Amino acid sequence: MKIKSTFIAIICIVCQLTYAQEKIPVIKSTSKKIDIRDGKNLSIQNWTISPELNPDVYETSSLGQKVTFITDKDSIGIKIKKDTKFDFIILLNDSIKAKTQISYKSVPNYLEKLKGARKYNLSDSRFIPNFSYQSMENPNLVKVRKDLKLDSIAGKGNEVSQILNLLHWVHNIVRHDGGSNNPTLKNAIDLIKICKTENRGINCRMMATILNECYLSMGIKSRYITCMPKETEFDDCHVINMVYSNDLKKWIWVDPTFDAYVMDEKGELLGLAEVRERLINGKTLILNPEANWNKQNSQTKEYYLETYMAKNLYRMKTPLVSEYDSETSKKGKEITYVELLPLDGIEQTPQKKEEYNTATAVKTTNYKTNNPNLFWTAPEK
Repeated sequence: MKIKSTFIAIICIVCQLTYAQEKIPVIKSTSKKIDIRDGKNLSIQNWTISPELNPDVYETSSLGQKVTFITDKDSIGIKIKKDTKFDFIILLNDSIKAKTQISYKSVPNYLEKLKGARKYNLSDSRFIPNFSYQSMENPNLVKVRKDLKLDSIAGKGNEVSQILNLLHWVHNIVRHDGGSNNPTLKNAIDLIKICKTENRGINCRMMATILNECYLSMGIKSRYITCMPKETEFDDCHVINMVYSNDLKKWIWVDPTFDAYVMDEKGELLGLAEVRERLINGKTLILNPEANWNKQNSQTKEYYLETYMAKNLYRMKTPLVSEYDSETSKKGKEITYVELLPLDGIEQTPQKKEEYNTATAVKTTNYKTNNPNLFWTAPEK
């Protein structure tokens, strides 16, 4: 009888130990926004608790480093290994359980994929209308320049210094929030206003829209560029500006989301086409040292250029007409885009496609080209 009782006791202890091992850790929070420290990078309120997902997975490539979730009440972290799948629960307001997982995911070699997209067709002469840039004398752009006091922001230095001063100002005046919904009014004045009144951020497209209108209002030719991966369906792309410098007689790379521009080994500013070519051919690229995300995470050449932008420089798309309020939906409005894609791009046709949105009453026309010379044509003086 004593032996039997001892055996039962042992079984109970084993069961308790097994249960303890399987019990999922719990951290508490009173806010749906979570901070994450991934290796050396700290992202402030960049993770939203999503109880409806089971689990909500945070993927990281920070092998050998620690990832920590930080709430307003608690924190939990784990050192990342190749087989890491760390489950835990975030208990929101002591009532809502959000099962969450930290998982390792190796980073695809986007740079190698980009190297396979080096070929264009310089002989592609399929029709594309001429690019155009709204005059700085346009009343709306005059208002942008005056209301935002852009002359004092740009300064009295040379053209390049004015371009960079405006870049830094836009980066600092609004916060980037890639998960935010676009406001109804998509122009510089209204975008800045809504960010202030609602204490909110905007995505990279809206930040590039603000900067584009600032440049146009100062008489500087600019376009915003949607930089995309090879896949036609994707979760992430990035929008930056291409700005034409009359002094340098070339396009230059300007990114308001990351306060970033790119140089060669001589410190000379580079454009998107040059950065793409140098990535493919392994040439020197220098990222400006102050490049950052929301004044929180410094950017490195290895991540920003060789990983993130290597993914998104596969193909590019830009409006044909660079103008004020270019994407605010209005009845009867027509918007035309041009896409540059390499010869191994997935969707090469149709070369021209027209679409009509019945909800917004906006007509969109999309052109495709394999000829970078047409896409990067310099503005007419």
